[in-house]
Amino acid sequence: MSSRMHPALLAGASFFIFANAQAAANEADLVSEPAIIHPDQAEGRPLFAPVRTASAERSNLGGGFIEFLFGDRQGGRFQQPDQGPRLLVMPWEPQQGMSPQYGPQYLGEPARPAFDPKYEKQIVEYHGKEGPGTIVVDTPNKFLYLVQDNGTAMRYGIGVGRPGFTWSGVKQISAKREWPDWTPPAEMLARRPDLPRHMEGGPENPLGARAMYLGSSLYRIHGSNEPWTIGTNVSSGCIRMRNEDVIDLYGRVNVGTRVVVI
Repeated sequence: MSSRMHPALLAGASFFIFANAQAAANEADLVSEPAIIHPDQAEGRPLFAPVRTASAERSNLGGGFIEFLFGDRQGGRFQQPDQGPRLLVMPWEPQQGMSPQYGPQYLGEPARPAFDPKYEKQIVEYHGKEGPGTIVVDTPNKFLYLVQDNGTAMRYGIGVGRPGFTWSGVKQISAKREWPDWTPPAEMLARRPDLPRHMEGGPENPLGARAMYLGSSLYRIHGSNEPWTIGTNVSSGCIRMRNEDVIDLYGRVNVGTRVVVI
């Protein structure tokens, strides 16, 4: 017999050795602990990698090349072996339905509705009886109109009072404040004793960037640090706007402006 191995036998032996080693590596990978990384350490948006689970029972095929070929079948298909260690990314992704305009929302927080485009500031036709310069608050439809002098009005989306806190009437703007402080009235503190007694103006203040006080009442037209609430019944009687909208309105009206709430 020749001392030189036939090329076909040599190739077959090499493939058998390689496949057996690969099967052992795959089997070891299944029982290794997953590496956990924080999304800030991952490139791009965090993704959940597919996870393959190992069976609790050992196969009776003996392992090695035979098990590599015929083992681990489900529904007539081979499962794909894992490629490298499994990466489990910690939850960070915003929940579905949140508008990206308002920043990240973490898992476990209440879902925030997306901002409806119909509440964007826009010029519309106006056929009401109020004169130019008047503010008209349409509570049922959650719009605020600043009447213009050419048959149009600047329309803004607003948030209004919850059931039991809505009101109607005619007021005048009695004062204007930029980044106003907030002192909850006694009636509100009786309902919500957890509220602060006083809060300095700033981005975290619920009155937002601007406030226009309505007569001698406790009601205001003001901004909000919760812009996703525009278009809802949410306040204790105040008319709330997005900060960018209340800043725009603030610059267009003066103390003494007539405000009609319907």
